[in-house]
Amino acid sequence: MTSDPSETAHLIGGVGCEHWNSRLDVVAIRFHCCGRTYPCLHCHDEASDHPVTPWPTDTSDDLAVDAVMCRCCGTWLSVGEYLSLYAGSAQHPERPACPHCAAPFNPGCARHTHLYFQV
Repeated sequence: MTSDPSETAHLIGGVGCEHWNSRLDVVAIRFHCCGRTYPCLHCHDEASDHPVTPWPTDTSDDLAVDAVMCRCCGTWLSVGEYLSLYAGSAQHPERPACPHCAAPFNPGCARHTHLYFQV
């Protein structure tokens, strides 16, 4: 399940939103609860009439779902691929970045992972 490109095209090339606005805030999340893509949960909450439901992470199928879009290059990352960027492995020590275009992601997003994903 991937958002309709016409619904996400305006997000590509953007940085942040009215809630988060550093140069590192370059991802958008396709929300599990509704399939719509927003830069953050606050943007989701302002536009939706339902609470956020975190993405499940129990199975390999759950981890394979494309749910995070790099707004720099427009590439979708799977749940597992995105979460691995924040796992602190030797491959991605402290600066998570898009594996496709190398755009740096905000390391502070790790503090909010539980709001978007069942971890």
